[in-house]
Amino acid sequence: MHSLEMDEADHKLVSLLRQDGRMAFKALAEKAGLTENTVRSRLRRLEEQDLLRVVAVTDFEAAGFSLMLAVGVQVEGRSAAEVATDLAAFPEVFSVCQVVGSHDIECLMVAEDQEAVSQLLTKRLASVPGVRRLLPAMAIDVLKNQPNWVLFDKARGAVDERGAASKTGAA
Repeated sequence: MHSLEMDEADHKLVSLLRQDGRMAFKALAEKAGLTENTVRSRLRRLEEQDLLRVVAVTDFEAAGFSLMLAVGVQVEGRSAAEVATDLAAFPEVFSVCQVVGSHDIECLMVAEDQEAVSQLLTKRLASVPGVRRLLPAMAIDVLKNQPNWVLFDKARGAVDERGAASKTGAA
């Protein structure tokens, strides 16, 4: 785990990229009050330290997936890590975590419709070696799905989407 070594300028750059991930170095430099070379070197450093990644985010509904599920998976006969690796290969699965609790793995996935959910759960996921039991929960309303979550810096408090620090830790 990395310690977050980001100063005000780094936070400003991240905030700008959260607003527009395609913003050019020149525009970033102008908005952040930095030189283009400084922006380039700061972003390179943040990427090398694994503190920043610029990625495209898919809108599930726009892509035709109207249902989201959380599926707990109880494992038997294989390691949870092996089963989790197999589950991660399913294109509908966008998150796989080994967990502690009533099940061993938690998967988040999407489906086009109820029939796709049925096929995914009863035929495809259930047939993965080591899957003992599936514990699905279908989302009925997604209140928050924020792939561009806010970085938390212990020294500064939370950083909101404008790049402003909150000493309370609430963004």
